[in-house]
Amino acid sequence: MITFNQELDVKGLNCPMPLLKARQAIKTLPVGETLRVISSDRGSVKDFQAWAKTSKDVELLDQGEESENGSTLFTHYVKRTK
Repeated sequence: MITFNQELDVKGLNCPMPLLKARQAIKTLPVGETLRVISSDRGSVKDFQAWAKTSKDVELLDQGEESENGSTLFTHYVKRTK
């Protein structure tokens, strides 16, 4: 289990909104803190991977899937590094 400092629920939003909302939220966190993002958009998995590869101020710590009321949710743990 990864410890996180803030959670962002973007369930119901489609690409590119989960990523855009996460980019806004991570800017409000102090360096070293972690944001947990919960999305219902399957495309967010690759979006978050690409963001972490191209950005110098975030690190993708982990991703996962969980079920809620028969729906699949995708979780992303992003740490602010700069």
